[in-house]
Amino acid sequence: LSIGGNHLIHALRRNVNLKILLFNNRIYGLTKGQYSPTSEVGKITKSTPMGSLDAPFNPVSLALGAEASFVARTVDSDRKHLTSVLREAAAHPGTALVEIYQNCNIFNDGAFEALKDKEQAQEAVIRLEHGQPIRFGALAPDGFGSKGVIRDPATGDLKVIDVREEGTGGVLVHDAHTPSPTTAFALSRLADADTLHHTPIGVLRNVDRPVYDTLMSDQLDDAIQQKGKGDLAALLAGNDTWTVVG
Repeated sequence: LSIGGNHLIHALRRNVNLKILLFNNRIYGLTKGQYSPTSEVGKITKSTPMGSLDAPFNPVSLALGAEASFVARTVDSDRKHLTSVLREAAAHPGTALVEIYQNCNIFNDGAFEALKDKEQAQEAVIRLEHGQPIRFGALAPDGFGSKGVIRDPATGDLKVIDVREEGTGGVLVHDAHTPSPTTAFALSRLADADTLHHTPIGVLRNVDRPVYDTLMSDQLDDAIQQKGKGDLAALLAGNDTWTVVG
């Protein structure tokens, strides 16, 4: 997201047949604990002794903004969920980005503890499943979570409600395959800075788009059919060359 940020957004934009696993531990662990593009504001590290002033990236929002065709988030310690998401990413034609929340027990221990503690996670983690209502929290009488995600009619933003008080009428059903990334982006914005509340995990977007590699191969095949195979020697000695006379 820093040195590789340029390559990342253009790989996503082009939809290259590439699977990107972004291990987010909110720190530069390999270089001994400096703050990173996902470190929270106020983070005290060796390079920010008075606290980071930078607003962190939300990698999922960034990927959706770059028109990525597959975007997901999971947690390193949730083996079942991690495996399921990675299988979907592997099967996806084109670029797939999976953000993986990962602990750094040396330089940033406990960064995602709220998502790993069983009781806290029940209230914090929004598990997205295609075709299912977006519900989480302690179970309600209908067998789904007691909290739901709706679209605020006043602002158009998404917000969390208690369905036991407000009912289930407006609760969104997750559609990872819808062509527009609008709702997926809105879901990504539910993740707050400290991950103590409302952190969506799962596949946010999974849509079919032309794959760059296939488009390039087809273009080359068409060129060969129309003009025949190229002549490298003729290209190198073409019009844009000079002869140097001694």
